[in-house]
Amino acid sequence: MNNEQEHNLSERKTIDLSIKLLLIVMLISWCGLIIFPFLGPVLWGAILAITIFPMYTRFLKLMKGKKALSSSLITILLLSILLIPSVILISSIVKEAKELKTALDERTLIIPPPNEKVAQWPFIGENLYKEWSLASKNLEASIEAHREQIVEAGQKLVSAVKGVITNILSFSLSIILAGIFLAYSEEFKKSALDFSRRLIGNKAEEFNKLVAQTIRNVSKGILGVAFIQFIIMGLCFMLAGVPLAGLWAILVFLLALIQLPGAIVAIPIIIYIYSVKEPVPATLWAIIILVAGLSDNVLKPLLMGKGAPVPMIVIFLGAIGGFMLSGFIGMFTGAVVLSLGYKLTGLWVQEGAMKQE
Repeated sequence: MNNEQEHNLSERKTIDLSIKLLLIVMLISWCGLIIFPFLGPVLWGAILAITIFPMYTRFLKLMKGKKALSSSLITILLLSILLIPSVILISSIVKEAKELKTALDERTLIIPPPNEKVAQWPFIGENLYKEWSLASKNLEASIEAHREQIVEAGQKLVSAVKGVITNILSFSLSIILAGIFLAYSEEFKKSALDFSRRLIGNKAEEFNKLVAQTIRNVSKGILGVAFIQFIIMGLCFMLAGVPLAGLWAILVFLLALIQLPGAIVAIPIIIYIYSVKEPVPATLWAIIILVAGLSDNVLKPLLMGKGAPVPMIVIFLGAIGGFMLSGFIGMFTGAVVLSLGYKLTGLWVQEGAMKQE
């Protein structure tokens, strides 16, 4: 075979390999586009399955190893926890909105006059007292004066309710997928381990455990702390007689999810308590609510760092950075990716040091 024939054969092989690679990339991209609409629920389903797997193992023992029954019971339990309060809350909002509209139409809505102490509140007291007084004396004039703002707020509220309903349905799908992942957990675990071995070899099992532990730590450190603060501060608001205590508690939960302290909600609540209560009980409630609002500073390191295979600061920075980059789900993906990067960097440095020795 002369040089020209070898050159032609090499060109044909290059073209043939390029076409095969192109087709493989097209196939993978096509698969990605097909699965992309379901990526969020699938990721959440996997995160939920990893988080509640210890609970699933307990159910499995109680059900004498019946996987389908155990995963079904957990799925029904989680769906009940999500859907029952959501349906009650949405029904309550719709009912109260209808009652408010009826009261406005029939002109039976009465706004009580504000306490004079409201005018003494810092920053907003004077304007709030003025607008509140106008609403209590002449509600129609107050509505007419703020018609554009009321319409805009109503549109935002409707959009928010629609978004909440969409998120509830999406998360319900994630719970169902989590149940499926749990039922076939051994098969999925083996597939994940095989895939990891193809990528990183003998360290695959260690890195799979790192991913699972990181996800559980983020769940405990972020979701767990948010839920604990929601319960504690909600009870404090109710016992202190704060109006709309449930809504304030939900706001605490949402702020905790995006890593903002509950003290943001505690401050206006404390100002309100001082305006309606005597100084001594107001001070006692202020201390209790402020301590509850700052409790995440103690709870988060304890829960997030417990049993972590990497330093807690790595998980925390990954969760915060991931949230800023990809939203709520980024708290988990960010923590996992940064933990893997930290671990791989450590292995690379150790191998370099061993070679030098």
